[in-house]
Amino acid sequence: MEISIMTAEHEKWEAAAEFAENCSWRAGKELARLMGGDAFADRERVFAAFEDGSPVGFCTLTEKDQLLPKYPYTPLIGFVFVDEAHRGKRISQKLIEAALGYAKSIGYNKVYIMSGEKGLYEKFGFVSMGDYETIYGETEQLLVISCERRDNNG
Repeated sequence: MEISIMTAEHEKWEAAAEFAENCSWRAGKELARLMGGDAFADRERVFAAFEDGSPVGFCTLTEKDQLLPKYPYTPLIGFVFVDEAHRGKRISQKLIEAALGYAKSIGYNKVYIMSGEKGLYEKFGFVSMGDYETIYGETEQLLVISCERRDNNG
């Protein structure tokens, strides 16, 4: 399996966008729309997992994701998805670790993620900071992790 750190110039950008468009998760269409436009800032990235040359999962690292601009926390991992047929292989973990490594390489020491699910990202080492309002008018928990964190279990 290969994890690609992508901008619009990446040779597999279109394949990842098409995968997002057609995946089973409704948010995939929004990611595909963002990838089709010029929606990503200079240091923002899409991370895509490929098996045998085909995309099987993705996530992003952006300045705000769905967190309101009034909150000072950045950057955020978003759009974490792995195709159902490829779950159970720690692909989400590998995508998140790639995002953490990239964030560290551009000078960040912490990364955040928003989730409506309790316990989902804590298993990767994220710690809840409480509930925050999203750009969609909903409330989700905001979690944080150090870029220094490395999982010694695999």
